[in-house]
Amino acid sequence: MQPSVIAAFWAVSILFVLTPGADWAHAIAAGLRGRVVVPAVAGLLSGHLLAIGLVAAGVGALFAQAPVALHVLTVLGALYLLWLGIGLLRHPPVAAAEAGQAVAGWRHWAVKGACVSGLNPKVLLLFLALLPQFISASAAWAMPVQILALGMVHLVSCAAVYLAVGYGAGAVLRTRPRASRVVGRISGAAMILIAVLLLSGTGTL
Repeated sequence: MQPSVIAAFWAVSILFVLTPGADWAHAIAAGLRGRVVVPAVAGLLSGHLLAIGLVAAGVGALFAQAPVALHVLTVLGALYLLWLGIGLLRHPPVAAAEAGQAVAGWRHWAVKGACVSGLNPKVLLLFLALLPQFISASAAWAMPVQILALGMVHLVSCAAVYLAVGYGAGAVLRTRPRASRVVGRISGAAMILIAVLLLSGTGTL
């Protein structure tokens, strides 16, 4: 692939990554809980990696041609985000007082992160709408290889931004419990808003 194509894709992809949403909310919540930023971000990345793999395997095209399947995926993702958002509003995260408490939750945060991004229809739609514009059937690389290569560029951006968001939230808000509760509730409200918009777009609401 030409470096100019990769650079152009990155320029568009990074705008998506820098836009606060469910992934940001999860990273912030992990940063406030303590030493669970890495597993939380790893979980988020696994969800993105799954979407990249599905598109590379051609499954993404099947979703695009199957409105019912995409509708079900959207509703499930929206309901999950709604559940997480309500949970954050009711129990906003505060920096963990003991490191041991955070370590015990590594698997939980990784699985939760995978669900947040894996069930987020916006992730799959991003690759369905974005990637084809940067893929060439006449390129030296096979189309699945091109998709995977661009997907890795996206993952690197996700890792850098989400780790910065998670650790930044922990560093800034760890000694400010009241502020951390406010940020947690804002993150929960953002998840609920995203869920409502998704459900409205599918005609469920």
